[in-house]
Amino acid sequence: MNKYLGNKAAIAVFVLPALLLYSLIVFWPLVQTVYRSLFDWDGVNTASFIGLDNYKELLDDDLFWTSLKNGAIFAALIAVFQIGLGTLLALAISDAKVKGRKWLRISFFMPVVLSVTVVCQLWLSIYNAEYGLLNKLFELLGLSYRQDWLSDPGVAIFAIAFVNAWQFMGYHFALLFAGVKSIPEQFVEAAKIDGASKWRSHWLITLPLLKETYRFCLVFAVTGGLSAFAQMFIMSSGGPGTSTYTLTYLMYRSAFRINEFGYGSASAVVLVLECLIATLVINRLVARERIIY
Repeated sequence: MNKYLGNKAAIAVFVLPALLLYSLIVFWPLVQTVYRSLFDWDGVNTASFIGLDNYKELLDDDLFWTSLKNGAIFAALIAVFQIGLGTLLALAISDAKVKGRKWLRISFFMPVVLSVTVVCQLWLSIYNAEYGLLNKLFELLGLSYRQDWLSDPGVAIFAIAFVNAWQFMGYHFALLFAGVKSIPEQFVEAAKIDGASKWRSHWLITLPLLKETYRFCLVFAVTGGLSAFAQMFIMSSGGPGTSTYTLTYLMYRSAFRINEFGYGSASAVVLVLECLIATLVINRLVARERIIY
């Protein structure tokens, strides 16, 4: 092994193809986006260099701050729901006494493999104000409460966030379940011998040992929430009004609806920086010490 690790030519042969592919698919488009953000360009005619004016315009744009706030709400909601519920289900299913564990694992993960379009259409029917399943359920329970879920500016962002959280919760469940099963049994057995209950041993042993998994899940949930687009596009088109605008939708609107590609590129750069900062903060605060057992 040391012979191969010391062979720089062998390392280059294995690393360069992946590095070139990454540069072509990720790095070069990112450089182009940063470059285009410095121009006033409609995507067709000659672009004119305006420096940082697009970024200055962003900071003065109320829609930008609305999009930033909605993205933060969206990311926080799905992170809490997906990781919180994923943890509870992973701990419950890890118990060998639970019947139908294999079927439950498959059913929890099934929404992840569904098309986003299919899931959004399903929830559009559920949220429908007239014949939707959710309002009908309130009616069956004898409750007079009714809600036009996607037409209320104060509710729409939460309703759409729940759709994303519901669909991708199974992904985090799978990661957390794998993390729980990787913890050595002797740790839990030692807690039982000391008189700890099942849930207390989870609290004192299992959850602390899942810090690395939580860090990974948090990065995916938060960055996924900040860059979410499909649900807003399909279910509300950014409405009602601008109540479900996020930076991704602002970028789409600027570049492809009103032909301001420079402004849209500036929105994309801010989004990348936002996701990068979120990732750095999570990596800094969560699981700073690697756990080895």
